[in-house]
Amino acid sequence: MSDSFYGQQQQQPKRSAVVPWLITVLVVLLAGVLGWFGQGAYRALQTRAEAADAEALMAHERAKAAEQAQKELEAKLEAIDSEKSQLSTQLNQLSTERDQLSQVVQEKDAELARLKATYQDLEEKMKSEIADGEIRLSQAGGRIQVDLVDKILFDSGEASITERGAGVLTRLGAVLAGVEGRSIQVSGHTDDSPPSQRLAATFPTNWELSVARAVNVVRFLQEKANVPARRLVASGYGETHPVATNATPKGRARNRRIEILLIPELAQAKAAELTSASAKPEPGATVQPAKGTGKPGPR
Repeated sequence: MSDSFYGQQQQQPKRSAVVPWLITVLVVLLAGVLGWFGQGAYRALQTRAEAADAEALMAHERAKAAEQAQKELEAKLEAIDSEKSQLSTQLNQLSTERDQLSQVVQEKDAELARLKATYQDLEEKMKSEIADGEIRLSQAGGRIQVDLVDKILFDSGEASITERGAGVLTRLGAVLAGVEGRSIQVSGHTDDSPPSQRLAATFPTNWELSVARAVNVVRFLQEKANVPARRLVASGYGETHPVATNATPKGRARNRRIEILLIPELAQAKAAELTSASAKPEPGATVQPAKGTGKPGPR
């Protein structure tokens, strides 16, 4: 029994010595395990942190790219707005020009229609004289010209309007009185034969004769046919503007004439401005009649 007790006493110190070692080993093992798992967790966290940093960097780059793209887009939109504004301005200008051009075309068409109607009216009123070759009617460049041989208006070498001439001018004046927007220039023309000795005291040269005839026609149109005086112009060219040769009786007869020219008022105004600005005006005596002045010239 004493041996058993003694044996037990010897085994207890041995067990006491083993336990600390086991605990130490277990602690070391546990520490190792925890360290291994901790290191793995740290590496995982570090990897996630690096990935997050990389993703944040990429997001920053994308944000910068998006901001730059937005700026470029805004610049393009601003350019488009500017171009749109310019195009709108040009469109408005083109629209205005189109409207103006359309108005000009309409006015031109209306003017041509009025001119055609006046020409046809003159043809109708003067058809007998036109058929006999005593009146020539022509139209060109927006103008109408009526050429009347002198014998249907005047006696030879005279400036007084004959009874027949008064009838012709009455019919002619009925058309001219209704013409709007045109000046009516009446020009006297002669052949190259000087006035006879009988007429020399009244008409020393063909200038005086051509002017007197033009003035008498103008005053007849004003006073008898009610053509507005402000639209009438009288001018004399003598023998300086022949339309045929003076070497034949027929040619001389054509040169002795009264020309009535219907001119657009704007063209007439420009012509008057050029004439007044010229230092040496074209040969020809011109008279603008005043309404209600006296009676027709020499008789």
